[in-house]
Amino acid sequence: MKTAVVILNYNTRDYLSQFLPGLLASCQGLDAQVIVADNASQDDSVNLMKSVFPDVRLIRLDQNYGFTGGYNRALAQIEADYYVLINSDIEVPRDWLKPLVEWMDSHPGCGACGPKLLSYNQRDTFEYAGAAGGLIDRFGYPFCRGRIMQKIETDHGQYDQAANVLWVSGACLMVRAGLWKELGGLDNRFFAHMEEIDLCWRMQLRGWKVTVVPQSHVYHIGGGTLPNESPFKLRLNFRNNLLLLENNLPATLGSHFKARVRIFERMCLDGMSALVYLLKGRRDFFKAVVQAHMEYRKLRKPSEIPVNPYSPEGIYKGWIVPKGLFGKK
Repeated sequence: MKTAVVILNYNTRDYLSQFLPGLLASCQGLDAQVIVADNASQDDSVNLMKSVFPDVRLIRLDQNYGFTGGYNRALAQIEADYYVLINSDIEVPRDWLKPLVEWMDSHPGCGACGPKLLSYNQRDTFEYAGAAGGLIDRFGYPFCRGRIMQKIETDHGQYDQAANVLWVSGACLMVRAGLWKELGGLDNRFFAHMEEIDLCWRMQLRGWKVTVVPQSHVYHIGGGTLPNESPFKLRLNFRNNLLLLENNLPATLGSHFKARVRIFERMCLDGMSALVYLLKGRRDFFKAVVQAHMEYRKLRKPSEIPVNPYSPEGIYKGWIVPKGLFGKK
């Protein structure tokens, strides 16, 4: 098969029931197969697949390995030219897949691509998770074309040209299967959140492009597995942000020492954020940041990417937070 479209499911039976039929219909007539990998869901997801979608290939994992471990184990069992990682809470229009395949076919230097990500509930507005392609600032704060922090733009065609970015959202991400295997897939230490940024960054440091292809678009609900107010999600984000920098900054900056200085600066900013949470009475968030730093110290390891590789695109040289808060550069 040319394209494997793979949903990693964990306790999202209702989303499968709602969105899987449209996804299956969109792949008809294409050399593509939809596969559902289940991360040991505790709801009725598996029974739904067996009773309502018996012809859809189901890969059952023996426990919840998170986004990283789940996809790594599932894709190891699938042979295709391209993998598409797609969330269960995404609605696809009929013609969403073909532009992505055509882009990869015609751009052999592109390692990964993705569609515009629009909001399912406000369909003329970009969705938080990936909008029109992702960037990152000097301290490792991710943001998007169409979304800076909580400020989200309306889509009026301002990002309708294909563009190279640092990352595209793992909510809907197409990658070359051979490159996925060469890079070892996602970094298992992340479990969930920011693992796709790490993967795309590692691709670029080896000379591959990462591109948002706006001729394709999908509609994402977002927050289907972990709500935004979850201390666990906050801990993952703070911890994985540091792991992301540990993996990629030495090669990007051309110096392990410069990378250590930058990571220390970021950890100081994290400390300021933790203090703000404490002053606001959010002790659970304060503890989450502290725990994130403790876990980072246990999980960190030297970067395996050689220094002085290719220069990645999509890195903002300033600090995006003041711009997001006050509109300042």
